[in-house]
Amino acid sequence: MALGTATDPYELRFDTGRICLDLIATTHPVERLESVEALRAWITGSGLVPPRTPLAHADVSWLAAFRELRGRTARLIRSRSAPGAHPYGLALARVNGLAVTAPPAPRAVHGEDGSLVRELTGPPECPALLGALARDTVELLTDPVARASLRQCEGDNCPIVYVDTSRGRRRRWCSSEICGNRERVARHRRRAALAR
Repeated sequence: MALGTATDPYELRFDTGRICLDLIATTHPVERLESVEALRAWITGSGLVPPRTPLAHADVSWLAAFRELRGRTARLIRSRSAPGAHPYGLALARVNGLAVTAPPAPRAVHGEDGSLVRELTGPPECPALLGALARDTVELLTDPVARASLRQCEGDNCPIVYVDTSRGRRRRWCSSEICGNRERVARHRRRAALAR
C-alpha cells in the first residue's frame, strides 16, 4: 500500500506534510499507537529511522513518551491565541526541552546493491527520536510561511491538520482518497436523493 492512501481506520498515515502532524494524526479516527509494535511501525514508516533499523529495545515507556509529546504538540499546533499570549506555556516548555536533545546520527553506508543508503550510527534511543519530533514542531511553529499553510481538514468530523502545499493553496482534505472521497460520495448521494 502506498503511503498516504490508508483505507482502514487502523492503518498508519503519513500524508500531513510534517512528521509532527503525522504524529498528531495517530489519534484519528481511533488511537493508532495502541501498542509498542504499532509505535515501532510508525517510527519506521514516518522516516524517523531508516528501514530495517532495529527497534526491539522500544518498550511501553516509549509509547507513553510519544503519546505525551503528541498531546503537547497538538495543543500547540491547534492553538490560535493572540500574539504574545499563549495559554499553552507548559506544552511549549516541554517541546522546547525535548528539542534540545540531538536527533539520531545518520551515516551513509554501501547498500547490498552498492548504492549509498542511510543508516544510523547505533540503535536510536527514545530521547533522540523525541528530540527529532520536537525540533520539527519548533520549526513548524516558528516558520511563518509553513504556519500560514496549516489547514484543518474539511472532511466530516476529521480533526487532522496538514500543510497545504497545493498549487493555489486550495487543498480541502487531509487525503483526497479518504476524506475527499467520502465528501464526493456524500455529494453524489445528495444529488441522487434530490433527483428522485
